[in-house]
Amino acid sequence: MKLNTLCYIESGNNILMLNRNKKKNDENQGKWIGVGGKLEPHESPDDCMIREVKEETGLKLIDYQLRGIITFVLPKWEDEICFLYSATQYEGTLKECNEGELQWIKKEDVFNLPLWQGDTYFLDDLFYSNQFINIKLVYNEQDELVKVCKYT
Repeated sequence: MKLNTLCYIESGNNILMLNRNKKKNDENQGKWIGVGGKLEPHESPDDCMIREVKEETGLKLIDYQLRGIITFVLPKWEDEICFLYSATQYEGTLKECNEGELQWIKKEDVFNLPLWQGDTYFLDDLFYSNQFINIKLVYNEQDELVKVCKYT
């Protein structure tokens, strides 16, 4: 099981989204997601998230918060535990990302993008509430969502 981070950066009513369309053999190919990636040895989730945001966007986060934990069960890929973050303040200028195209999207329009099916089960809470998110999303071999477990 791999450990990774996922961060959704806010600017007003917009969210920075990454259209994963540049890497070969990418489990997120064609999907829009937040920014983040795998924890490296000796990194904490915060260390990883800060590093990944800087690498993928060029932005240095000033204010961020751990918002939840997502367990992804993916038979076609390696299962993951994902530390979910939101960020509201940053410094720097957005740069080109080698994993896909970055774009600011209005919060309400995010749900019209090609997302993983399970993302809709946590993004609404992430965007519009302050509750801590603890969810397990189970997919089948065709990458179709088959089970959602929300924990309190």
